[in-house]
Amino acid sequence: MKRFGLVTGICLVGLVILGAAVSLVWTPFDPIRVVPGQRLQPPGWPHLLGTDGFGIDTFSRLLVGARMCLVVGIISVSLAAVVGVPLGMLAGQAGGWVSEAVMRLADVVYAFPALLLAILLAAGFGASTVTAMVAIGVATMPAFARVARAGTLQVMASEFVVAARSSGTSPWGVAGRHVLPNIAPLIGVQASVGFAMAILAEAALSYLGLGTPRPTPTWGTMLRDAQQFLFVDPLQALWPGLAIALAVLGFNLLGDGLRDYLDPRLREVS
Repeated sequence: MKRFGLVTGICLVGLVILGAAVSLVWTPFDPIRVVPGQRLQPPGWPHLLGTDGFGIDTFSRLLVGARMCLVVGIISVSLAAVVGVPLGMLAGQAGGWVSEAVMRLADVVYAFPALLLAILLAAGFGASTVTAMVAIGVATMPAFARVARAGTLQVMASEFVVAARSSGTSPWGVAGRHVLPNIAPLIGVQASVGFAMAILAEAALSYLGLGTPRPTPTWGTMLRDAQQFLFVDPLQALWPGLAIALAVLGFNLLGDGLRDYLDPRLREVS
């Protein structure tokens, strides 16, 4: 059953990646071209999923939305990992007041959700893709710091690290040779879960007009555009909503599956 969840997650994530890759070289129609005479066309041929209130092909917009979703997720999660993981490792290795200071800083940042950070950044710098990525990345940093600290504490208590420290290995050497390789699976699992949260946050920010500006299609923007046609053509809201749900489900299943596969104790139970 656990293997099934991992495989399902890989398939769903692969589907999102495939859609994003295809959109780089081909889309059935121009995803930003407004065709008033083709407004609210039902699913069929040549518009497989119909058209939206502007006459734009829905399937083409979904493909481009997958690309934007991956771009925002990759950059925001990478930003969170690049800052959060070293801070967590520092807290785990140093201990004492350093650990307390890092964790309390993480608690303060954690109190500001991505939406609030995006509003603050948009007020100062304007709504943009960069604003969304920075807001999501900063909001996700505390999770990476906590996971890295917990993993570092476990590794630091192991016998091979004690032996390395006794032989005169520097803290940087211990971190690079022993700590980071051993906590890498934990970071990978957290990255997968963080990616799911980034997709949700990006969709919410785009829906509120704080993310990627027009005319670039995003799933959140598609939901906002479909709102006024909800009772006339509910399929316009169904397609982007379903895409967001499947993408989030895929990354969550992938994270859970990786955790079960990489953790020897959970592997023995399964």
